[in-house]
Amino acid sequence: MNRWLIGALALALGCTTAKAQSLDDLNIQIHGYATQGFLYTTQNNILTTSSSNGSPAWTEAVVNITAQPNPKLRIGVQGRYFLLGNYGNAITLDWAAADYKPDERFGIRFGKVKTPSGLLNEIQDIDPSYIWSLLPQGIYPINSRNSVLAHYGGVVYGTFNLGSSLGKLEYRGWGGERVIGTDDGYFVNQKEAGLNLPNGLSGVTIGGAIHWKTPLPGLMIGASNGKDQQWSSTLTTGGGALTGAETLNPFNLPSYFGRYEKDKVMLAGEWTRLPVSGAITFAGLPASYVHIDQRSWYLMGSYKLTDKFTLGLYNSQAVDHRAALGPARFSKDWTVSGRYDFNQFLYAKAEQHFIDGTAIGYDTSLNPKGLQPDTRLTVLKVGVSF
Repeated sequence: MNRWLIGALALALGCTTAKAQSLDDLNIQIHGYATQGFLYTTQNNILTTSSSNGSPAWTEAVVNITAQPNPKLRIGVQGRYFLLGNYGNAITLDWAAADYKPDERFGIRFGKVKTPSGLLNEIQDIDPSYIWSLLPQGIYPINSRNSVLAHYGGVVYGTFNLGSSLGKLEYRGWGGERVIGTDDGYFVNQKEAGLNLPNGLSGVTIGGAIHWKTPLPGLMIGASNGKDQQWSSTLTTGGGALTGAETLNPFNLPSYFGRYEKDKVMLAGEWTRLPVSGAITFAGLPASYVHIDQRSWYLMGSYKLTDKFTLGLYNSQAVDHRAALGPARFSKDWTVSGRYDFNQFLYAKAEQHFIDGTAIGYDTSLNPKGLQPDTRLTVLKVGVSF
């Protein structure tokens, strides 16, 4: 509850400044979207759905409200209903923040704010803004979106014009508390083994990012690095009969990325590393240690064939260098996607994934006969935005 209050406080601070103004002066805008997805796979069930039989268990509805009481101050909040298989089925707060920007070189936002890491993190909650139904899952796992998207704290940002021969340099810096909820996708197999984190995991996060908009029109290259401090939380098993602790050691999350956009063409790529180590301990029992060194990357491109139809392709890979050899060590995904915009409000997406490896997106309870080494995933989605 205290974290909801942080977001509410950000709004209250902004509204205090604007309380003497009329509603018309606040420039209030309300936007959102709703989507319905369908998943079908060969061989394996994926993302906690019964996808091998065809599953419509993917529904999202998003509403955001923003106000701009003066040119330097913007306040807003976004809520989401999310259901994907056994994930979600709840309304959550994506973000709630006040944003003060006195000039181009410096701005600050605070509350529950989007974490500006990587290339796509700040837009992964806006389905109408991109062609893909599923972003590359090695870097932007949909079953962990609520945990990865935002943190409680603040972001400072700005832009420096380096001149016509050098382009522009954008910076972001962030700090605060990151929370991984108890129902996060990271914990699916752990929960199925009877280990529960009633309070999830949380800890301090800090980081920074640089985006260089080069003199070549449409080309941006950048890097970010986030550092999360040690996290520890109560762990229970046996219906609460045993109580222990789960601890993650401090780790860095570096990312390097680039994007090129011109006319009807978009090209992008990103590489990141997630090195995590930790331990699960119960009094009187030997500790269980966790070591992960996942390195992920993708290359993607899209082309707008007509005003209404866009075609895209990406290849993404994730490899855990600490895992044993075999399909559970990696995930390699070739994806073909198409999007058709019927009008400015209604759109549809169709996507085909050719996945080798089982490192990402699978749980044991829905695959009781074990996982096959490859999966073909078809995703259909229809969305309406306003």
